[in-house]
Amino acid sequence: MPMQQGGGDDGCKEQGNQDQRATGNRVRDSGVPSDLPPPFPSTESPSSESKQKLEHEDEQQPGASLPEDALVEILSRVPYRSLRRFKCVSKPWLALCSATDIRRRSPQTLSGFFHFGVDGLMFHNLSGRGPPMVDPSLPFLRRSYKRVTVEQCCSSLLLCQCGKSCSEEYDYVVCNPATERWHLLPPIVLPDGQPHILDPSNIFLGFDTAAPSSFLVFTPMSSYCHEFAEVAIYSSDTRRWTFVQSDWGGKTFLVGNPECVFLNGIMHMTTHHSSVATVDAEGKIWRTIEIPGIMPNRYDNAMASIGQSQGRLHAWRIDYHHDCQLYVWVLVDYDSGKWTLKHTVNVLELFRTHCHKDVESYTMFAIHPECDLIFLTDGEEMTMSYDMDNQKVHVICTSEEFLGGLPYTPCFAE
Repeated sequence: MPMQQGGGDDGCKEQGNQDQRATGNRVRDSGVPSDLPPPFPSTESPSSESKQKLEHEDEQQPGASLPEDALVEILSRVPYRSLRRFKCVSKPWLALCSATDIRRRSPQTLSGFFHFGVDGLMFHNLSGRGPPMVDPSLPFLRRSYKRVTVEQCCSSLLLCQCGKSCSEEYDYVVCNPATERWHLLPPIVLPDGQPHILDPSNIFLGFDTAAPSSFLVFTPMSSYCHEFAEVAIYSSDTRRWTFVQSDWGGKTFLVGNPECVFLNGIMHMTTHHSSVATVDAEGKIWRTIEIPGIMPNRYDNAMASIGQSQGRLHAWRIDYHHDCQLYVWVLVDYDSGKWTLKHTVNVLELFRTHCHKDVESYTMFAIHPECDLIFLTDGEEMTMSYDMDNQKVHVICTSEEFLGGLPYTPCFAE
């Protein structure tokens, strides 16, 4: 399944755009024969009307003084959201910035969040401005399915449960909202010929923008007491499921598919025992990495979550027993499983409150993939971002419209 690339505002720093335009003077004809060059350039300035005409022509021809290859190379390095702004300049700019080869190479970064609201699936732009970068109704799927439920978002792809009617029968689909391409997962057939019923919470999507033409799906097969003796792995390249014996050992109780990270070709999944269970794409390397700190038991609502930022695995949790202190760790040595405490902050201070009410549920739901920016919500009305470098807080929403979601990075590359 071809998967495609894009980008947006990086969300880490506000960058201003400057529009610079070069203008020149035209040589006037002062009675000299038209077939002879004038002896000297004219010192007279063009009329106001001529200036406006020249400026209008300059605006209509983007980068007229640059070779086409150079212009394409420059624009392919511009964030996708900036390309969208450039389209508004003129029709030639619209055509140029809509070119497929430029759009596919445009840098990718976090652009917003898919989340659920009163009207179903919605999308919140990271910038907080303008229409949604993608249509959250996923109309390209609605043409084939009546019911569509998003189970997971891995960078640029969505894992959806789709049904053609209100019955219990449904398909699993992996789609790219930016390109509207989608891929139907075949059913899992056990060695005895019986179909395996997929558990929505135990399907894990893996996608890497560095290899946008393929994806993986991991499905642990539960056995006695929900322990996983086997894992089914689907590859979009082979379009087949393969079955591998689990080497995690006993008591591997996974939290569920929102709590997973696909990084460096390895799927990472959190467990109820304060650890991260990992398996590579071929099912050959199995590991369990302990998460640091005194973790609560499996029935506590403050288990650790994981995410990836700047190419490294991060873990975090909020300690509700000690004034809602947030701890963020980074895995600095993957081979030894060594973590370093990256940051700690009091969540109550971030939300400017002095007590933890029972009705509130503070959650850190995402970390920016390219910088030390994290996203939190109080579960009631406020959602914010917090920069761990400069310790600045930015309020994203003060209503119930957006209380966290699935981070999304558009991808247009094939």
